[in-house]
Amino acid sequence: MPAHTTHVPPAEAVTPTGAMAPAEAVAPAEAVAPLLRGIAVLRRLTEAPDGTLSLSALEKTTGLARSTVDRLTATLARMGYVRLDGRDVTLAPRLMELGNAYLAALRLPALLSARADALADELDESVSLAVGDRDGVRFIHQATRRRAMSLSFRIGDLLPAERTAPGPLFATQWTDPDWHRWRSRRAADPADRTFPAVPPRQHPTADDDFVLRTSTAASDGYALDDQLIEPGLVALSVPVRDLRDPGAGHLACVASVVSHTSRHTAPDLRTTLLPRLRAAVTAMETDLRTAPPPAPGPPRTDLATWTGASKQELGREFVESLARGLTVLTAFGEGRSALTLTQVAQATGLARATARRALITLTHAALVAPAPDATFTLTPRVLSLGFPPLSRTSLPEIAQPHLTALADRVHESTSLAVLSDSGEEIQYTARASAPHVLSARVTLGTRLPAHATALGRVLLAHPEVRARGYALVDEELEAGLRAVAVPVHDRTGRVTAAINVATHPARRTPTACETELLPELSRTATAIEADLRVAGRFVHVPPT
Repeated sequence: MPAHTTHVPPAEAVTPTGAMAPAEAVAPAEAVAPLLRGIAVLRRLTEAPDGTLSLSALEKTTGLARSTVDRLTATLARMGYVRLDGRDVTLAPRLMELGNAYLAALRLPALLSARADALADELDESVSLAVGDRDGVRFIHQATRRRAMSLSFRIGDLLPAERTAPGPLFATQWTDPDWHRWRSRRAADPADRTFPAVPPRQHPTADDDFVLRTSTAASDGYALDDQLIEPGLVALSVPVRDLRDPGAGHLACVASVVSHTSRHTAPDLRTTLLPRLRAAVTAMETDLRTAPPPAPGPPRTDLATWTGASKQELGREFVESLARGLTVLTAFGEGRSALTLTQVAQATGLARATARRALITLTHAALVAPAPDATFTLTPRVLSLGFPPLSRTSLPEIAQPHLTALADRVHESTSLAVLSDSGEEIQYTARASAPHVLSARVTLGTRLPAHATALGRVLLAHPEVRARGYALVDEELEAGLRAVAVPVHDRTGRVTAAINVATHPARRTPTACETELLPELSRTATAIEADLRVAGRFVHVPPT
């Protein structure tokens, strides 16, 4: 790789000031306060274990009044971005559409993830793609190995630049204000407690150490992480440049091979894996250079109409300015990476003045960045709105709230199952019970013969079942058990699972199963598929 000039100001030229993060700085007069408050709620939920906090915990961590928290969460629930369960608020898969908008506009995961996955298979090591986020590093793709000792980083996780292998490579392009921001953050948070994805720093290093690593990375064209995040973790990184730009090319992202010291030392990574990593990066750069321009999809011009209708229905419990502000983020996407104010207004159906205030607010929150050509782009910080915890969501986790709601509506037990590797059995992976003394009770993980169950017949797709779109099994597996099942499709249209409703013949006839249960079952499958399409756009959703 060619050497690049590194812009690093001398340490004595910068004095830490304890500058506030964008969300904490004084908001401009035209900022939409409810939008900023809603963003704060989503960020607190993102930082919480399992993406769940109680309403009282949100009140405490955001400093907002309880009535305000109630209205904000009610609005986010209406949008499908959170789920309300009693006094608890949980992030919902639909929220990933915000991060998807950024990743689609970026295009890098779509263009480069197959190369990263292939390299991970070749090396039998984890491979990641990362972009710079101010003085941090944020992951946009992960190809991990399934081992007892494996990585826990998630797409969207933010790491301090100085504790990573990609960090020095991004820092080669930092300006004086970037270095000033980095030193200020280091002084204000020496233990890295504002980075939940990494353990607190036990032994802070001098600023000069990162400055030296940055200079070395600029000369060598690669960088190493020798247990900077935690003992045992090592990584090797190489920059991926967009060579459509003149000269050396813009730093598009960084590709990394990540391992641990029981498999490789840091010097060993450099010696044995650097040539193969560089070869993969060269192929990635060719893909970037030769990729045809993206064809933009149709904009979602009905967003303003939807938010207006929701306001009419829910009244003051629906914070329309929050909903409209967040929908501005979804105006961006593949083929729509940079939009003018007029284009944002057209894509959302919002009034120009409304779109303008939303963009001002989102810029203040560091979710949107203005460009010199009067356009706006999404920043990697959009991934901080729920994407990391949701990127590890499994199909049973997606289905569970829908199954619970279905069981409540039809007063019967319902289940989700997948086909075993042999294709001869089904395995139950999620279920919801009904309040009957006599009801279908199946333990999660139970396996049953596929041919004798409605779930199995849907998954096996017998000719008659495929034509009808559902299966009805009447007391074939067990006397007194009648069940109807429908398929659940993934983003590609492939049947990936099935859901059923099980009842006793004394409660519903076969005809009643078709006329009363089947429509509700199909409605539930459609809802699960909608969540699965959003969640599975850029991440793999495990079926179990």
